[in-house]
Amino acid sequence: MKQTWRWFGPDDPVTLAHVRQAGAVGIVSALHHMNRGQAWTDDEVMKRKAEIESAGLTWDVVESIAVPEAIKTRTGDFRTKIDNHKASIRAVAKAGIRVCCYNFMAITDWTRTDLDWPLANGGTALRFDIVDFCAYDVLVLKRKHAEADHPADRIAAAKDRLASWPESKVAELERNLIDWVPARETIYDRASFLRQLDEYRDITVEGLRQHLFQFVGEIAETAEEVGVKLAIHPDDPPFPLFGLPRANSTQEATQKLFDAVPSPANGATLCTGSYGANPKNDLVKMARAFSSRINFAHLRNTTREADGSFYEAEHLEGDTDMIGVVAALREVEARENREIPMRPDHGHLIVDDIGKKVNPGYSCIGRLKGLAELRGVMRTVDAFRQGLVS
Repeated sequence: MKQTWRWFGPDDPVTLAHVRQAGAVGIVSALHHMNRGQAWTDDEVMKRKAEIESAGLTWDVVESIAVPEAIKTRTGDFRTKIDNHKASIRAVAKAGIRVCCYNFMAITDWTRTDLDWPLANGGTALRFDIVDFCAYDVLVLKRKHAEADHPADRIAAAKDRLASWPESKVAELERNLIDWVPARETIYDRASFLRQLDEYRDITVEGLRQHLFQFVGEIAETAEEVGVKLAIHPDDPPFPLFGLPRANSTQEATQKLFDAVPSPANGATLCTGSYGANPKNDLVKMARAFSSRINFAHLRNTTREADGSFYEAEHLEGDTDMIGVVAALREVEARENREIPMRPDHGHLIVDDIGKKVNPGYSCIGRLKGLAELRGVMRTVDAFRQGLVS
């Protein structure tokens, strides 16, 4: 697998020099200043590519060309936004970038309740706590019909917890859930978030899935024409939030997309962390089942809890058999004679990064550690495959 690294552009505290020192050879990035559904221009793409290449790296994956809510709801100027998305794919192809990762999550993108959850070793991790989420959804946001989405014992626990929180804790939770986090395109306050939720009031899971099929059917045609592979990212977390529909949370759901849009350009991002937070997903089986449809891999791990909460574990720990996943992906690469780009997705905040300004989940040292561990797994798997060890 080609070892890549997510970089948020010139404002990222982790520099391209740091990326090279971590041992990555490729970059995963986007034009983050053009994330409102406008068409990416050839000049802007080439400018970012030149910056990356001047550091001795290659731009291998676009993550992501934004998919605005208008496309997901098929309202307003969604037709213009789809045309813009196609134009952006063409601009990316002209620059020689061959993989585009995107998602179809309604409104929230990836969601965590805690961006600095303390670990026993003194570091911190990203965490999704279902009771904290319930407290915000039912008691702070006061979303209409929210009580119906949470069991009574969870609501009772949320009430007890909220009563013990200072206002600063409530503000922090709200910031984590609806304000800015890396890669989220839109910042909301409480009123604007509720208004946006209302846009989805009549859209069911099947309705959102049909919108996804229609969208991918159009952009896959363009991608196939210009030699770009699409890589849809799964829902994160892989279950409904805020009463919103989720269209891509399980192996079955992703397979439905492949069946609906059989274009060879239509593929997936195998995000072991996002899929892995759902106990229904067996990541080793999924790697083998999706096989030629896997165009990109996010390798990270999660530890699930009985109530649906989870936290991001070390890359080789957690509930996903990461060694089995890497072995399965190496089998795919050998069989199909290709290299799948991967990145160490997220990392703990540890060592000298503690106290520094970092993008949550995207600190340098935690990801460097994860990449080193995954590199070791890849080389060990290869050694066994080649019969060098037994």
